Parts: sequence; structure tokens; C-alpha cells
Amino acid sequence: MAQVTFKGQPVTLVGNEVKVGDKAPDFTVLDQNLQEVTLADTKGHVRLISVVPSLDTGVCDAQTRRFNEEAAKLDNVKVLTISVDLPFAQKRWCGAAGIENVQMLSDHRDVSFGQAYGVLIKELRLLARAVFVIDSNDTVTYVEHVPEVTNHPNYEAAIEAAKAAK
Repeated sequence: MAQVTFKGQPVTLVGNEVKVGDKAPDFTVLDQNLQEVTLADTKGHVRLISVVPSLDTGVCDAQTRRFNEEAAKLDNVKVLTISVDLPFAQKRWCGAAGIENVQMLSDHRDVSFGQAYGVLIKELRLLARAVFVIDSNDTVTYVEHVPEVTNHPNYEAAIEAAKAAK
């Protein structure tokens, strides 16, 4: 499993570590209207999945805003942001932040995504900061586990990976 810290302290990641070349695991999360969303719902598109612990923190806010800006420039790429924030909180935050190009998804109910992608922090029941790119054939082409959860991901590398995926 990836080694991750939160505020300098090691944390335990639960689930299966996903690696480049793997078939992307399915998951079930909720959209802002409490409707179930699965990986298959975006089949045929490249997916850039931005994983954040909570939108109510500065780095998560900045990460989601950055990928929202980039999403408008990416052809045939669906940008998904997944956190364990409640769908109601995500909807409120998106409205206040003007987020329109990213699909916000909540893993609060079953932590299905967190476990399937190995990013569930056992001690906090939050998701570790990570970025995944999945091509249109459901193959994982890029993985970044941010080593310190409170740090930013490598935005440029993730965006380039999404552009390169088919």
C-alpha cells in the first residue's frame, strides 16, 4: 500500500491499492441529488478522478477549483471529485464556489470508492488525497497518492496524463 501521512503522522489506508495498468475497479457513490453513480456511468470517456478529504479545507478547495478550471479545456475527459463530504455539503460548496465543470460525488454512505481504490484512511474515515486517470477502456493510466494528505497533488502531471489517455 502507498505510504501516506496526515499532518506528519502515518495513517492506515484501507482497501486495494490501484496501480497503473490495472482494470479500474467499480464503485458506487452518490451525486448531489442522492442518485447512485458508478464507474460505468462515464464509460467511453477518459476519467480524471480527484480525491479529496474534505471540501471545507484550503487545499481541497484549491484542488477542486483548479481541476474545475482545467476540465473546461479537456476534450472527452470527465473530471470527478470524490470526498466523504455529504452530498448536501458538496452542493452548497459547489454553488458558493461556482463549480460547474467537475462532477462532485460523495463516498460517505459506503466508502465504496475509498475501499476499491485503497484511499480510505482508517483512523479518520476520510479519503486520502489522490488522483487517478482512467482511460475510455477502464484501464488505470495514472495514479498519484499524495504522500502528505495536506499537500497539493501534481496538477500538471495529472492533466497531461488525462490528455494522453484515450
